[in-house]
Amino acid sequence: MEGVGTRRAAAAVERLIAGYRGGGRAPALRDRDDVAAYAAYRMPATFQAVRAALSALAEAAPGWAPDSHLDVGGGTGAAVWAAAAVWPDGQRPTVVLDQAEPALALGSELAAGAAAPAVRAAEWRRRALGTAPAGPGWAPAGLVTVSYVLGELPEHVRREVVASAAQAAEGAVVVVEPGTPEGYLRVLAARQQLVDAGYEVLAPCPHSARCPMEGTADWCHFAARVQRSALHRRVKGGELGHEDEKFSYVAAVRVPARAPAPARVVRHPQLRKGLVLLELCTAGEGLARTTVSKRQGPRYRAARDVRWGDAWPPPGDDGHDGA
Repeated sequence: MEGVGTRRAAAAVERLIAGYRGGGRAPALRDRDDVAAYAAYRMPATFQAVRAALSALAEAAPGWAPDSHLDVGGGTGAAVWAAAAVWPDGQRPTVVLDQAEPALALGSELAAGAAAPAVRAAEWRRRALGTAPAGPGWAPAGLVTVSYVLGELPEHVRREVVASAAQAAEGAVVVVEPGTPEGYLRVLAARQQLVDAGYEVLAPCPHSARCPMEGTADWCHFAARVQRSALHRRVKGGELGHEDEKFSYVAAVRVPARAPAPARVVRHPQLRKGLVLLELCTAGEGLARTTVSKRQGPRYRAARDVRWGDAWPPPGDDGHDGA
C-alpha cells in the first residue's frame, strides 16, 4: 500500500464494490491504486476460499500433490499462495495468467517476498483469456485453478476457459466462484464440462451425477472465515475483526484417487440437547437429513465438531449413523 494511502485505496474500493454490485462484469483494474485496493480488500477472502477448496481436494486425494500449477486469471496470486499453504513442500513450476498488467506486477512483487519456493519462483504472464485457448501459456500442469474469474467473462469465453483448463490439467482442475446463486450456476456449468471431459468430481460433491440442488431455489455454497487486518477494516469501512466469505466450488480430477466422501455437510450443523442435526448431500439419496444422538458416542462427538462444508461421516466411522 506504500504510495497509495488509505484514503485513495478506500475510494478505489468503493468504485470496485459499485462495479461488482452493478450486476455486470467485474470492473477493470486500471492502475496501481485499483490493484492495491483489490489486494487489500479482496485478496484475503479469495485466498481463504481457494485454500478451503484446495484443502477439500487434498483431503479427498491424500496421496497426491501437484507437481506444477497453472493459475488462470490469477490476478495478484491468491490461488498461488493458497496452493502453497495446502501443499507447502517442493518447488513446483507455477504460472499465473492474467490480462491485467498492474495485477501481475503487484502479484510478482508480493511473491518475491514469499517463504514458499513455489510462490517466490512463480512466472507472471499477461494473457487475454478466451483467445487461442490451446496456444502458448496453457502448458500442461498438474493443477489448474480458475478462481473468481468466470463471472468476469461472457458465457462463450467461460466455456473456452474451462475447456482449456480441462485440456491443460494433468491431475486436477479446481473452479471457485462467489457463493451466490449466479456463482453456483457458473460452477455447475463448469462441473458438467469437466465431467463431460472425463473428470471425476471429488469435492464438494460425493458423486459426479446431477447436483440435487439444480433447478431448485437453493444453491450449493460454503463459507470461509477471514480475519480482517486493521488495513482491511479501514479500506472496507468495516468494524468487525472478521468476515465470512461465501463461495461455490468444484474440484475434479483425472488422477486415480480414493472415492469421494460419502456425504458433505451443506448447512451449518444444528446443535440440540444431546443431538446434532446435519443437512447432507449424499451419493445415493441426494439431499438428506441425519440426526446424531449422544448415544452414538464417537460419532456424536465428531458431529459436534463437524463444520459446514466438511465431509461426513468422519474417517474410521463404522457406517451406522442411526438416522
